[in-house]
Amino acid sequence: MAELFRLDGKVAVVTGGGRGIGVMIARGLLQAGAAKVYLSARKEAELAAAVEELSPLGVVEAIPADLGTEAGVQALTDAVSAREDQIHALFNNAGANWGEPFETFPAAAFDRVFDVNVKGVFLLTRALVPLLNAGATEADPARVINTGSVDGFHIPEVGRNNFSYAASKAAVHALTQQLAGELAPRILVNAIAPGLFPSKMTKVLLTAGEEAVGAALPLKRVGQPDDMAGIAVFLASRASSYVTGTVIPVDGGISVIR
Repeated sequence: MAELFRLDGKVAVVTGGGRGIGVMIARGLLQAGAAKVYLSARKEAELAAAVEELSPLGVVEAIPADLGTEAGVQALTDAVSAREDQIHALFNNAGANWGEPFETFPAAAFDRVFDVNVKGVFLLTRALVPLLNAGATEADPARVINTGSVDGFHIPEVGRNNFSYAASKAAVHALTQQLAGELAPRILVNAIAPGLFPSKMTKVLLTAGEEAVGAALPLKRVGQPDDMAGIAVFLASRASSYVTGTVIPVDGGISVIR
């Protein structure tokens, strides 16, 4: 049974890998035996810190890129292709957010957020399909795992002025299902829809403290690194070989009380 969840020999790419959920995902992959994890993000200093933190667990390398641009997608694709003949999992976790009142919410906020959260997911997935196909087998297809959000299911209780973010995550959920049909059976495509996890993006939502905010949730706590690592390893491993086109809430029960 343990072998179902092992990732020995597998190579993964994790975008948005400089902090927060990206680091949680990468840590889980390395702990499950991944041979190598590539982290990508815009900020080189954050990537360097993540590599230093994760290197004791296995081989991890950083590739800076702005995945909200076609040039950034191409740069990451070229860098990975120069180092690997195949990859086994792509985690499209890079994300952008923008909060502003309805009356002043700018058009640029939709452009930037959708460029990173939706268009970047599509373009990078398409660009890395050849490497993913090379890493796929009939018994264990390659994986694409997108980071959606519970805000893509429901209007958020707090932070209601994140118009472009919530809309973009609903689009990620729909795109996940469409890509799953397009890329089957060699590549499985699923999405994780996180709730409240400590990160730079959720800092404002957790100003009252993790314990106080978590107490309002059915599971009485906010998400922890192992919660994200567990779902990431499941979706990247042979344990999920018959799962595609799903969007899995990892939210402590937020989705059942909204």
